[in-house]
Amino acid sequence: MPSSPAAPTWHALPAEQTLDLLHSSSAGLNPAEAARRLASHGPNRLPEPPRRHPLLHFLSQFHNVLIYVLLGAALITGLLRHWIDTGVILAVVLVNALIGFAQERRAEHAMQAIRRMLAPRAAVRRDGRRQTVAGEQLVPGDVVLLEAGDRVPADLRLLRTHDLRVQEAILTGESAAVGKQTTAVDAEAALGDRTCMAFSGTTVVTGQGFGVVVATGGGSEIGRISGLLASVPMLTTPLVTQMATFGRWLTAFILAVAALILVFGYQVLRWPFGELFMVVVGLSVAAIPEGLPATLTITLAVGVQAMARRSAIVRRLPAIETLGAVSVICTDK
Repeated sequence: MPSSPAAPTWHALPAEQTLDLLHSSSAGLNPAEAARRLASHGPNRLPEPPRRHPLLHFLSQFHNVLIYVLLGAALITGLLRHWIDTGVILAVVLVNALIGFAQERRAEHAMQAIRRMLAPRAAVRRDGRRQTVAGEQLVPGDVVLLEAGDRVPADLRLLRTHDLRVQEAILTGESAAVGKQTTAVDAEAALGDRTCMAFSGTTVVTGQGFGVVVATGGGSEIGRISGLLASVPMLTTPLVTQMATFGRWLTAFILAVAALILVFGYQVLRWPFGELFMVVVGLSVAAIPEGLPATLTITLAVGVQAMARRSAIVRRLPAIETLGAVSVICTDK
């Protein structure tokens, strides 16, 4: 498949050699061959990563040491029939989970927008005749016609251009449109310097031209970026690590103090065990900072919203704290 890791460096090959390798011509493919390649390569769409069920996503909001402590406190107060305390603790836990769930789902929907960047329709040349096909039906070897205002539907090796300029900001971050030509460039050329290529998802600003499809769907440059975003490992942020450590130390401290009070009250003061146990449980529950998880979540959500207003997508709430700790950003733009 042209988009495989072993595929040629299309930008370093002459146009004629590219056509030969793809078993195509400037007249395009015939419909039968296009159909065969579509069955072989699959539709020209970005692959959908595995998606968690919303229920599992919601339940993941409870995966926090402090939340476990709060749920334990709610269980104990429930067993003691302190219904008001139980209700307050559960309400705090639920609000915390709902806020986190809503923010992260909104970020996931924003990430899915990148998969809608492919052109819905494309003008192609097949059997020497111009026709319009669905963007998903493009295959390697198709000859695609471009003009001002078009969104490039797949990665193309340009065959002919006339004052063609393409906006590639979604790939390179470069705000200025890039002038295109048909001469091969160096094999080591950076993405923004591959002037004989037009990449999927970019927009034609001026001029006209046509090129042969060399990569579609997940094999295109935008498909590769989409795949990298989907496969980013979920690292533990400093905030999550600190909260987990705090939760463990808090739990150990509360249990130690409760045990000390229980032993001292029963052995030294000779209090009735049942009454003493109720006092210890009440003190333990009172020592738990019920509002801390919700306060953190709301604070992080405010930060996420501020980033969203600046067109930055934060997929996980704790990541906003890590972003705030960044002191140096290395970039070539």
